[in-house]
This record gives sequence, C-alpha cells and structure tokens, in this order.
Amino acid sequence: MSLPASARLLADLVAIPSPTGNEGEAARLLVDQLPMLGWNAAHLDGAGNVIGSRGNGENELVILSHIDTVPGGPRFLIDNERIQGRGSVDAKGPCCAMAVAGGSVPIPPGWRITFVGAVGEEVDSRGARFRMPLHSPAACVIGEPTGSDGVALSYRGRVFFGFEAEDEGAHRSGSPGPMTAAIMATASLVDITKNMGPGYTTSVVEMEGRESGGRYGRVMIDLRTPIGALQEDVELLLRETSAAFGVGLSIVEYVPPYGVQKTDKVIRAFRTSIRDTGAKPRVLAKQGTCDFNVLSPWGCPMAAYGPGDSKYDHSSNEQIPIAEYLRGIEVLKLALPRIMETAG
Repeated sequence: MSLPASARLLADLVAIPSPTGNEGEAARLLVDQLPMLGWNAAHLDGAGNVIGSRGNGENELVILSHIDTVPGGPRFLIDNERIQGRGSVDAKGPCCAMAVAGGSVPIPPGWRITFVGAVGEEVDSRGARFRMPLHSPAACVIGEPTGSDGVALSYRGRVFFGFEAEDEGAHRSGSPGPMTAAIMATASLVDITKNMGPGYTTSVVEMEGRESGGRYGRVMIDLRTPIGALQEDVELLLRETSAAFGVGLSIVEYVPPYGVQKTDKVIRAFRTSIRDTGAKPRVLAKQGTCDFNVLSPWGCPMAAYGPGDSKYDHSSNEQIPIAEYLRGIEVLKLALPRIMETAG
C-alpha cells in the first residue's frame, strides 16, 4: 500500500495505543519524526509533552494538540481510503496535521512556532497546564476535530464534582441512607439543569455505595456549562443542592467556558484558508471541553481546528478518511502563515 509520508505518520501513531497516562511510546515516535518534518528542535518536556520549535522571533505562535486518547476503541486498520483506530480523530489526526503543516510553512521575521503534542487532555489537561506558564503567545491554535472545513470559536465549560454521604448504619425502613440521598441530590440537579436553558447538561460518570455496618454513597457528576455561565453561580447551585439533601460536595475540577468572536484574527485566517481550498467554512460552537478552555488565560487570538468528524470521537468505529486528513494539512499550511501575518 502506497501512502503519502504524512498519512504514514498518522497511521504509525494511531497503531500505538496511548491512553491517558501511557503516552510514552507514542510521544517518542512523534518526537523522533519532528526533525524530518522540518522542525529545528524537538524534545520531551518534564510532563512528557512532545515539543517542537522553529524560528527565534519574539512573537510566538503555539499550535497544540494532544496525543493521549480514551481507552478502548476499534482495532487498528488502514487501507487506501481511511485510517481506523483509537485517536485517529481525537486527536492524533489534528496533532499530526499540525506537526506536518507547522514543519513546512515559512516563518516570517520576528516569529517562531512552537508545536506541543500534549499529554493528559482526556483526563485533567496536565500537559497543557504544564505548558501554560511557559508561553505568552501572540496567537494559538488548538488541534481538535472540527472537520477540514470547520473552525471552532467556543467550547463549553466543565465542572467535575461528587455528591457523597455516609453514616454509622441504620435500618432502611426508618432511614433510606446515604446512597439514596446522593442519588436524590443527583436527580434533583439533573432536573434543575434541564430548565436552566441551552448548554447545560449533567451526566453521571461513576456511582459507588456500600452497606456493611456503616453506609456510604457517592455519585461523580460531569456538569457542562455554556458561554456566559459564572463559576460563582454554578458553585452556589451545587452547594444549595448538597445542603438540601444532606450530602457532602467535593468539586474536583472547574474549567470555565470560553469563546472568541468571529472577528478573531485566527478564526478569520482559517475561514479564508478554508475558502481557498474550495470549501465553504463552518464556524462552530463546540459542545465539549478541551485544552482550548484550559489555555484561555493566555488571552490571545485563538481557534480550534483539525481534520476529522467529531461524531467518531471516543466511538467504537473511530476513523478518518485519508483525503480528509490531507485536506486538513493543506488548510493549516495556508492558515498558519496568515495568522503570523496578522496577529503580531
């Protein structure tokens, strides 16, 4: 089978399992390939991220995607039309497209490009959090699947938390107990968020409980929040719900919703570049949460872009057409120079 070198890179990376916490082998493959793609320097940082650099100007363009995946997925398959396997869409496809395009575009005077193949995005964004204080970029592109004709300007926020309760034991006929209380608090929150307007969704991630002498119950919940949701309002809702049902509240992580305007310089660069490839650009408000949100404190022009259909994210038949992946590379090759022309 004859594949372009850029597609072979993606196939080789998808063939290596890299669930969060076990990215090492995939990271080593990618860091070894970066010099052959045109990157001047490549290394693994203290968090295990893959880092590539080109240029030495004062203005920095950061292009960041992730190499970790959720567990499981379909077995690796490749033919002349598609690459199937965990991570082919989320987000090894966008990650490899960035590595290929970023290694080949011209670097104008006064600029440098930093590529980051981040670890840990699917759990706690540990790779992006490690890099955040190390950069003050003039612009940033996050590699996530938007489709080669799409560019994302916003992502919802996320609150990951638990309702938890325990007692020393009692007869169920007189006291339903901690497990029931945690479930009732969760059910109440689901009903409340259904009526809070579009963009709020509540999902149970994990449940556990026991009754052996003492009783214990815990429900872990993922609450997604829309643009405009305020952290203090969301936390007040969680505290009031936990108090109403007599359960404890533990907030594990809060990631704010974040978005930029259609007039953002990076968004404009992608819209123009997508048109130049003959496609009609789609501007997306994404329903998930990713490193786009985590890195929002940079406050620079920003967008998320990457080949691949997000309906395949985390699915049992995750796959990307090779033609789609190659179109994504071509859009990036057009967009990255435009970003550096306008964002400095």
